[in-house]
Amino acid sequence: MKHYIWSLVWSAFILVLCSVPSESTDSIPKFPGIDKLVHAGFFFVLAVLLYYGAIRKHGTSQPSWRITARVVVFSLIFALFTEFVQWKVFTYRSAEAWDLFADAVGTGMGVFAYLLLHNTYRYET
Repeated sequence: MKHYIWSLVWSAFILVLCSVPSESTDSIPKFPGIDKLVHAGFFFVLAVLLYYGAIRKHGTSQPSWRITARVVVFSLIFALFTEFVQWKVFTYRSAEAWDLFADAVGTGMGVFAYLLLHNTYRYET
């Protein structure tokens, strides 16, 4: 569990920010779609931190589809959980399918980064 401490901290951070009323951020300059960009960014970082923990735990130097499947499943379950919490607990927030989609895109970006960068060890000159 010690290898996943940063991903747990980041998950808690995501939950805290999902509980903040959106009116409290009115003073921050925004553009259309920033909410989706933030969701994708949150889950990109979460996926990267989950990969970091898995790599540290398993000591692997090669990409693993088993690790990838775990990262994707955990990230998507957590995304569903955050949207459910926004829907049922923090009713002043809105749960949206597009937020869930943005979370999945962020996770996909993290998977892509892992597969791209973790494979580069083979081609170092």
